[in-house]
Amino acid sequence: MICAEIVRQHYENFPVASILLPKQLRKPISAIYSFARTADDLADEGELDAAARLNALAQYEKQFNHMLTGKNNDDPVLIALAHSITCFELTPSLFTDLISAFTQDITKKRYQNFNEVLDYCRRSANPVGRLLLQLVNKDNPHMQQLSDAVCTALQLINFYQDIGQDFDENNRIYLAADEMKASDISEEHLARRISDEKFKIFMNQQIMRAASMLSSGYPLGHQIGGRLGLELKMTIHAANRVAEKMLRERNCFTRPRLSKADWPMILFKSLFNITPKTLNGLT
Repeated sequence: MICAEIVRQHYENFPVASILLPKQLRKPISAIYSFARTADDLADEGELDAAARLNALAQYEKQFNHMLTGKNNDDPVLIALAHSITCFELTPSLFTDLISAFTQDITKKRYQNFNEVLDYCRRSANPVGRLLLQLVNKDNPHMQQLSDAVCTALQLINFYQDIGQDFDENNRIYLAADEMKASDISEEHLARRISDEKFKIFMNQQIMRAASMLSSGYPLGHQIGGRLGLELKMTIHAANRVAEKMLRERNCFTRPRLSKADWPMILFKSLFNITPKTLNGLT
């Protein structure tokens, strides 16, 4: 299946459609991931200019909308996605939210405050969690709140891993400009990769806020239960471990990754439902 191959070809710190999942969920989750991955790549990958990228995303959204009306489509990802949307009654607007976020990546390079960052996360990350809730018939306001906390935190942690790469490759900063100014942080820190003490303190504050948000959503895995719940708990513990590694790094532009040695403890904590510990990076 093309969607499963797309999942295999892309590195992610956190598990995607793994063997932990019930078999009936692997295909729809792979289809959702492949749709998001395709749209994200249209926004970021290759040598196209901004206008061409915007056009490519607009055409992809048009294909998606045509698919919803039952029109013939030869895109294997959209064919798989159409089946999943029909079988699980998934909300189409969640997919167009994803496209709107990736479109914004092309046109918006700076964020004036944290609320703007959160609005981006609302469309770039939270829809995936809400779609997972719909796959298991647990889409209600309480579960949405937990899911949004987890998904937003995962997105933020990914930002903080990639702050140097995002700036160098796309001239993009996902840090709030007003918070940078209040901490006497300038874009020069990113342009020259200056990881001095004040930048380290600033980044630690960003990471700990994301980790706190992540922990607040931890009950999601327990309340969903089963193998999907276990995978969600592993995802949260994996992200918490990445955050912990970032706090320990003196160089804020180092991108820590999980090693094979990390996974046994992640599995242990998930199996025994151990809430992620509070992280402190200022000592």
